[in-house]
Amino acid sequence: MTYDGLGLAEFDALPEAEANAALLVCCSSPEWARALVAGRPYPNVDALFERADAVLAELSEAEIDRTLDGHPRIGARPDTAASAREQAGVARAEDAVREGLAEGNLAYERKFGHIYLVCATGKSADELLELLTARLGNDPETERRIMRTELAKINRIRLARLLGDGE
Repeated sequence: MTYDGLGLAEFDALPEAEANAALLVCCSSPEWARALVAGRPYPNVDALFERADAVLAELSEAEIDRTLDGHPRIGARPDTAASAREQAGVARAEDAVREGLAEGNLAYERKFGHIYLVCATGKSADELLELLTARLGNDPETERRIMRTELAKINRIRLARLLGDGE
């Protein structure tokens, strides 16, 4: 079932299991989804976004790793409609850029032990490869912090779409 365009009042009124399911499409962390469901009703969308960011900031590293499992590699075949929309800029990429992304993804995973996560919405494949290359120079602590920030951006985009405020 798709929940896009629900509106905040409708989201707040969903049965708990349905609200959880809708949120798991946005972010694959069960802890994150449960915490957001428990915070209902929300007075406005900004309050939901703030709660989403706060809960994400408090998730354990193990839960963040679980969340990363819900995202395909940048440049790989997207496994959800959300990922396909977000990585639309890669669909038109030249073979050399796709190869660069594939190689960069592997180097990133070897160095950091998890997938390269970036908010890809509105970015070209060239931009995504440039960001990947730059982030390979980060230390693990810096990279975890950046990855959490990127995850928060993705969550907000997906929540906005869920509530009907997305593109």
